[in-house]
Amino acid sequence: MESEESRPPLPPFDADTAAQKVRAAEDAWNTQDPVKVSLAYTSESRWRNRDEFIAGRDEIVEFLARKWGRELDYRLIKELWTYGESRLAVRFVYEWHDAAGSWFRSHGNENWEFAGNGLMQRRVASINDQAIREKDRLFRWPSGPRPADHPGLTGLGL
Repeated sequence: MESEESRPPLPPFDADTAAQKVRAAEDAWNTQDPVKVSLAYTSESRWRNRDEFIAGRDEIVEFLARKWGRELDYRLIKELWTYGESRLAVRFVYEWHDAAGSWFRSHGNENWEFAGNGLMQRRVASINDQAIREKDRLFRWPSGPRPADHPGLTGLGL
């Protein structure tokens, strides 16, 4: 993996830099590129994602490859909940379907802690899946980052 470089915005966060950090994470995750996404985390980053415990970039890449291999047509929106000096609380929703074509909307909360260089060193995620009908999907942009004019979670009433 590449060396750990600075990833602005850096802590301490204010409202603007915290929101920028959240949107950058959303945009990266919407690429569904496990290696690219992993570079936003320290090489020793620790995660809890649902009931999985993940340590380090290699495990992050493996986890994300598995995730996006089963969560098809993935589209994500993240929104800042609150922030502190080096920590952010985020809420998110993503939509996806499984190999059988069943659609889901996954709702969650994340707690993030950052190293001084702006890389995330800890991620704790709690997620619940809700079955939805395809016609009830709200996230219909083309694969990749959410368009700037697409509403966020609050605008969608989620």
